[in-house]
Amino acid sequence: MEEDGKGTVCVTGGTGFVASWLIKRLLEEGYSVRATVRADPGNKRDLSFLTNLPGAAERLKIFIADLNDPDSFDAAIEGSKGVFHVATPLEFDVPEEVFIETAINGTLGILKACLKSSTVKRVVYTSSQATVIFNGRYVETMDETFWTDVDLVREKQVRNQRCYSVSKTLAERAALEFGARNGLDIVTVIPSLVVGPFVCPKFPGSLQTTLSLLIGLQRQYQYLLNVSTVHVDDLARAHIFLLEHPDATGRYNCSSNMMSLQNLYEFFRAKYPEFPLPTAESIAEIKGEKYPGLSSKKLLEIGFEFNSGVEEMFDDAVKCCKEKGYL
Repeated sequence: MEEDGKGTVCVTGGTGFVASWLIKRLLEEGYSVRATVRADPGNKRDLSFLTNLPGAAERLKIFIADLNDPDSFDAAIEGSKGVFHVATPLEFDVPEEVFIETAINGTLGILKACLKSSTVKRVVYTSSQATVIFNGRYVETMDETFWTDVDLVREKQVRNQRCYSVSKTLAERAALEFGARNGLDIVTVIPSLVVGPFVCPKFPGSLQTTLSLLIGLQRQYQYLLNVSTVHVDDLARAHIFLLEHPDATGRYNCSSNMMSLQNLYEFFRAKYPEFPLPTAESIAEIKGEKYPGLSSKKLLEIGFEFNSGVEEMFDDAVKCCKEKGYL
């Protein structure tokens, strides 16, 4: 694998929505990338969506690793100057405590590998708005000082949401505590719902939610009463920016737009008239919790700029979904 002046970085969970787009962006910017993917005993998985990316033949190497075996990440991490830990458990058919422990122990195992390596200068950990917004506080936006209350989540959320929110919150806390305790430079990125095109073959869950009005997923409408979004390419750029910025430290929200369900409905009706939308009356009747937005002030103050607004992120998402047959 060739390497140029940008150096080598590792991306965990390489087949996911955010990670695969991050790999695409890293290759475009001249990095050599080591991507981890889970084992595929039957060799049934097609990874050509990664291996066919521009620059991949020369600067992408794929490693087998699994959060259930944290030591399996050692080979991909050794020799990397930066690590983007994007992987997270999404298999909900295990006991709740196992799901949460896998996220925490997998994260800590990866950080221990970073510490063991003689090369890793910084870890950028991909968190989630689920680590910020579920705390019972009723404000319009929340900055990085807000943390989700896991006891409240355990009391109020259904199982799969609860597993995800608790695991992400405890894993992010554990990562930051590990970094502080061991002198490992760790920065966390906290995205809102991610919108935009995708290179992975699977229809991303965040797009299923944000485009639910267009595809008729009625059970998702309640999550759009107050929705914060970010374009996947802006999110990837933010990851790289935070790897490279010498003064980056701690947590960073990454969200560029916030819309109400009514705003989103009117935007879709004007922008995409080819889709049969619900009636305005049915939209007005939707009930649910209005979640706060994420303030990206801290990220913007160190010089990051968002490139895409609402129109770009949804245009790119709709075009991609049409091309892949999801719309």
